[in-house]
Amino acid sequence: MKHKDMFDTALDALTEVVGTSPGENVLILNDIHSQSIADAFSKAAKSKSCKVDSFVIKENERPLSELPTGLVELLNEKTIVLNILKAFPEEINFRIKWLFKIEENKSIKCAHMPGITEAMMTEGPMNIDYSGLQKKASVLTDTLNDVDYLHITTKAGTDLMLGIKNRTFTTDVVVMQGKTSNLPCGEIYCAPEETKADGVIVFDASIGDIGLLKSSLKVTVSGGKISRFESKDKNLVDRITELSSIDEEARIIGELGIGINPGARITGNMLEDEKAIHTAHIAFGNNEDFPGGGKNRSKIHRDYLFYAPTIEIIFIGKPSKMLMKEGEFII
Repeated sequence: MKHKDMFDTALDALTEVVGTSPGENVLILNDIHSQSIADAFSKAAKSKSCKVDSFVIKENERPLSELPTGLVELLNEKTIVLNILKAFPEEINFRIKWLFKIEENKSIKCAHMPGITEAMMTEGPMNIDYSGLQKKASVLTDTLNDVDYLHITTKAGTDLMLGIKNRTFTTDVVVMQGKTSNLPCGEIYCAPEETKADGVIVFDASIGDIGLLKSSLKVTVSGGKISRFESKDKNLVDRITELSSIDEEARIIGELGIGINPGARITGNMLEDEKAIHTAHIAFGNNEDFPGGGKNRSKIHRDYLFYAPTIEIIFIGKPSKMLMKEGEFII
């Protein structure tokens, strides 16, 4: 695929995903690691006659646990917020607090980009046909709403029954007013019922804040909560156990997501990985801000990715049907 200039990529994303109109008030939150990307978005926003303010996080204050002084005040009269940051695992709680503060203002649209890189901007997941992606997302979310259960299996050993009754599937391919979506975009997702996930999941691709997996991680889930981690990699089990012990709800299911971005690659950076086609991911932890439900109030939200899922849609009182087989959509 032909590489694109970061200005062009930023302009496409602002136009097609964020829906930016002339005269909007934009806030860019960034750091020294993402300055070139922030500059591209700033230039693109100004080319659409938007007013742009910036807040640069001081490197000597990281990792952040609380909102920096003066940041919240900049939300006044803003209609778009762009979070363009290096993703520190210790800052998950800060990012959750910041997103909640943004979404208190129902007039703001937020594009959230923790971990975005120049490579994502010039090729791959940001260099795609947004119209086609949005049409695909619409078909899939329509198919998955009003479903009772999903049965997810893989050849690697995943066998999970997931309750999603009355939980709405949504997508990040358009940023809605008062809501937050990722850039790069390209997934459909929901907050499953927190007590209705039972079985095993074998994660064999990557894990948020861990990166690419050298050995798979088998996770046993009962009543929506992790009961056991298993892997040939003892250090991985120890690390995941530590990261999942921050609070009681950190081990409770928070999300099912399915990647639909044809330009996304598996790199170990979850911002891109979770958008890749032929994959799905389960997150444990916070999902309070998910459209259509979500009751997990953990301080963290961590994604675990696996390859080639087979997903069966199950309705109570009606025949089931297949959504995916070994990573390929069949609807």
